[in-house]
Amino acid sequence: MQYVQGFGGFFFRAKDPAGLAKWYQDHLGINPAPTNMEMAPWVTESGVTVFSPFGADTDYFAADKTFMLNFRVADLDAMITQLKSADIEVSHESEMEGIGRFARIHDPEGNAIELWEPAS
Repeated sequence: MQYVQGFGGFFFRAKDPAGLAKWYQDHLGINPAPTNMEMAPWVTESGVTVFSPFGADTDYFAADKTFMLNFRVADLDAMITQLKSADIEVSHESEMEGIGRFARIHDPEGNAIELWEPAS
């Protein structure tokens, strides 16, 4: 039996794809998808990836959105400081014992992004 080896990409609609790709690159360090051989793709560090469908009635993220991104970070405090200095609102700061610390931001199109510093 063959199984997938990891998360290969996330594709979603955007009103301004180029502008949104630049926002993700500028604030989260995610390179845009390459369009030529000179462009470097975003390469992640190996680690935990959670794949979790939520109930249609969840209140964990906005009801008008069908997804929420979750990115692992090494230093949540430093990331929060960096984002706030770029006038990006940070909310929902929390901690789950044994799981890690979390904070939430939204991209310019209102998509929720959860930042996760895994427990060490």
